[in-house]
Amino acid sequence: MFKLPIERTNGDGQLRSVGFELEFTGLRISEASQALHKALGGTLRITSLAESVLHVDGLGEFRIELDWKYIKTKAAEEGKNKPSQWIELLGQSAALLVPLEIVCPPLPLDKLDALTPMVSALREAGATGTEDSIIAAFGVHINVEIPLIDAAHIHSYLRAFALLQWWLVDNNDINLTRKISPYIDLYPEAYLEQLCNKKKPTLNTLIDDYLKYNVSRNRALDMLPLLAEINPERVQSVLGDDLIQARPAFHYRLPDCHIEKPDWSLNSAWESWLIVELLATQTETLERLTDQFLTMSRPLLGVSRKDWTKVIDQWYRNHMSA
Repeated sequence: MFKLPIERTNGDGQLRSVGFELEFTGLRISEASQALHKALGGTLRITSLAESVLHVDGLGEFRIELDWKYIKTKAAEEGKNKPSQWIELLGQSAALLVPLEIVCPPLPLDKLDALTPMVSALREAGATGTEDSIIAAFGVHINVEIPLIDAAHIHSYLRAFALLQWWLVDNNDINLTRKISPYIDLYPEAYLEQLCNKKKPTLNTLIDDYLKYNVSRNRALDMLPLLAEINPERVQSVLGDDLIQARPAFHYRLPDCHIEKPDWSLNSAWESWLIVELLATQTETLERLTDQFLTMSRPLLGVSRKDWTKVIDQWYRNHMSA
């Protein structure tokens, strides 16, 4: 059962939506597609050797794809019926390094439990996650609709994640391959200080500060889709990246994928994000921790990661025991 965040509705008064992106290996496109189809029903359409689409009434469109733009493009050019031998060999080789990815449609908070059979079916079919490769950095991405697009909400959620990021990595035991990869980089400490020092920034200030310190899509909390939703011209002028998909959502990339483990589910990744939601909505606590972070900064050395994670751990323990 997926727990609900404290802020459950968007600016229109509707339940917020959440979309998951699940990366794994161990299966071919056809095998993953059939497993998904068996679990959720719907209509399956094979678009190429590297992509398929499952449409499920009441849920939406699930995309199953090899997470490599080059081979997806070539496979689409050659068509699904008679792919050339070199495309087939390339696809088989890529499966050793490049994950399969299932991109789920954004679902309202009260429909997230519908995804549980999907994970079970993929596991039974032989899907394996983060620990299966010492090279690839498979994970789970969560696209969480923001409650309201305004400076106050964005600032609160950004600060909450920034103050939690070191603790989240340690508490969730993020795989070493992913920690040293460039795909889930944490915010630099200079940006944390900038966030903490700005008490009531405007939207323009938040966007400018973020782009100054985070010219990359590969952040553990990637804000570029949300910022592109607000001001696409400003974001593109700095990054010029056509892969940024504007949407009114946080793009949380930190959790590992342990799909091969019987006790793991998407809910495990979701609960990691709920801790960010919790702190973002505890206004007084967030302000106190923001000020405490600044007071713990040492000249030239910054804030001790070890000492700060102890502060966050104590906050979390107090909350759990309350």
